[in-house]
Amino acid sequence: MRLFLALVPPPRLRERLGELADAAHAQCGGRRMPDETLHVTLAFLGEVTEKQATELVDGVQGLAVEPDEWHLDRWGHFRQPGIVWVGGPSPALAALHARLWSTLEAQGLGSRPARFIPHVTLLRRADSLDLAPLPRTELSWAYNQVTLIHSIRDARGARYRILAASPGEHEA
Repeated sequence: MRLFLALVPPPRLRERLGELADAAHAQCGGRRMPDETLHVTLAFLGEVTEKQATELVDGVQGLAVEPDEWHLDRWGHFRQPGIVWVGGPSPALAALHARLWSTLEAQGLGSRPARFIPHVTLLRRADSLDLAPLPRTELSWAYNQVTLIHSIRDARGARYRILAASPGEHEA
C-alpha cells in the first residue's frame, strides 16, 4: 500500500486553492490536480506492508500537532516533471516535517528527503513554467492535524483514501 502523511486543507481553503489551480492551468497548461486531491505532503512513505500501515494508523491517531498557521504567498515550480505549486517557507512546518521523519526513520520507514519545500501541487506536466502573469497569492492555512493517506492507482488515475488523522480539526 502506497502511503503518505499530509496536511489536508479545510473546504474553504480548498476552494481558493482550486481557483489558483484554474488560474495556473489557464496560464501554464498541463494536468490540473483535482480539488479533492490538494494537500501538502509532509512525508511520502511509498509502499508499506499491511503491518506497517496498521502501526502508522495507531501512531497518527496518537500524534499531537501544535496548532499553527502557514502562509502560502508565492508561486513556484519544479522543472522536472513540470510541477506548478503554491506555497511558502514555514519554520513550523519544517519542524513538523523533521519530527515526523525522525519517528519514521526510527521505525525503519525510509529516509527523509534532502530538502523540504512546503507547497501544494496545482499542476503536473505543465506546458509552460512562466509564472510571472499569475495572480498574487496570500492565503493562510491554520492547521492542527496530520492525515495518513493511501494513494490508490487504478485505470482512473490516482485517488486518495484517508486512513487516519491525528487529533484536531479542520478550521472552517
